[in-house]
Amino acid sequence: MTTAREIMTPGTECIGADETVLVAARKMTELGVGALPICGTDNKLKGMLTDRDIVVKVLGAGKDPAQTTAGELAQGEAVTIGADDDAGEILRTMTSHKVRRLPVIDGHDLVGIVAQADVARALPDPQVGDLLEALSTD
Repeated sequence: MTTAREIMTPGTECIGADETVLVAARKMTELGVGALPICGTDNKLKGMLTDRDIVVKVLGAGKDPAQTTAGELAQGEAVTIGADDDAGEILRTMTSHKVRRLPVIDGHDLVGIVAQADVARALPDPQVGDLLEALSTD
């Protein structure tokens, strides 16, 4: 079966936990992405920052994106997937944690991101439908 390494987008860039949300938004714009992993000064993954987080938790809450750090928005431990985990495991992890993007870890190193669309391309249609249904309900 297909592994995370085979379907991920490699070369993922992090936003530092101490960097501002404004810097993160600019980086997302430059890279054409809707999410960035949040990495600490220890180079460990602290979470994911999405464009929706910026809108809802910063702008919608009346916070200043130039004063709010990415690390302030990191919630709990990041949900990740191993580089050699198969598409079925990715599906189970996304479904059980209700996440659309998973950072891919090889040992302790962040090596890429697997998005919902990547998994959809790698799985048979019935499983794709199950994934979409699981992630579409609140």
